[in-house]
Amino acid sequence: MFSYRHAFHAGNHADVLKHLTLVAMLKRLTEKEAALTVVDTHAGAGLYRLDGDYANTSGEAAEGVFRLISAQKQPAVSAKSGNSAPETVASALQDYLDIVQTFNTGGGAARVYPGSPFITEQLLRPHDKLKLFELHPTDGRTLDANIAQLEAGKRVAVLNADGFEGLKQFLPPPSRRALVLCDPSYELKSDYARVQTMLAEALKRFATGVYAVWYPIIPRMEAHDLPRKLRTLATKAGKPWLHATLAIKSGQAAPELHKLGTDAKPQRPGLTASGMFVINPPFGLKPALAEALPQLVARLGQDKTAAHTLDSGS
Repeated sequence: MFSYRHAFHAGNHADVLKHLTLVAMLKRLTEKEAALTVVDTHAGAGLYRLDGDYANTSGEAAEGVFRLISAQKQPAVSAKSGNSAPETVASALQDYLDIVQTFNTGGGAARVYPGSPFITEQLLRPHDKLKLFELHPTDGRTLDANIAQLEAGKRVAVLNADGFEGLKQFLPPPSRRALVLCDPSYELKSDYARVQTMLAEALKRFATGVYAVWYPIIPRMEAHDLPRKLRTLATKAGKPWLHATLAIKSGQAAPELHKLGTDAKPQRPGLTASGMFVINPPFGLKPALAEALPQLVARLGQDKTAAHTLDSGS
């Protein structure tokens, strides 16, 4: 249960999609004066060393945030214009890179990558609240120590508990405004069902909350079915939804998953794609992602199959 450590994957392409979306949501949600409560159900350690043993073992940041930083120094040329004018960086992408840069102010190569707790804390205001769940004993202690450095007081709370269950105690929040980020490791197959159960209960408790779910796109039926089930859940509840995906190279495509049995265990070349599903997306999120996703494909794509999708409904 506790074998997964996000430090191996910090700053990879999946983190880029998840955290760019998170930044874009928070930018819009904090435009209103009323207090916002953010609940992170699987917070991780909070901060990660990109020059440490974990990140160096996997090298996944090289296919994610490092590529974006390199492209920022040498901007991509616009394919549409047919000339040498550098392409303007999408505002959501620039906002994300700016946040990463705030943790790497000494110049040179990026050494620190902020997880969702620290990205969120950077964007919240003094009257907002942040609730961080982390059940892994080691990551929980690290998160607690990292957050303690902020001296944030009661504004930020770290809870060594199951975020799937613990979310209930914070819904509805006193301010009636909340963003919930759910990004379990999916180390256990049951995580997929628990995501659905958690959201169904959350919508009953607090129907107007913003709920964002990250998931891996892998050759497993549960992963293929999750966005479809979340879309059905949102539709039945009469809530708008947004679904974004990013694939950096060829892999087992989602349409082929129906050929696999639930217990099938095909060989796969690591994680090549992931998705974000948002219920009650903030106004302006879709155009922000529509501008940023093609640039992520251009900068992070590793072959001609690199692609993105962006769908929504109400």
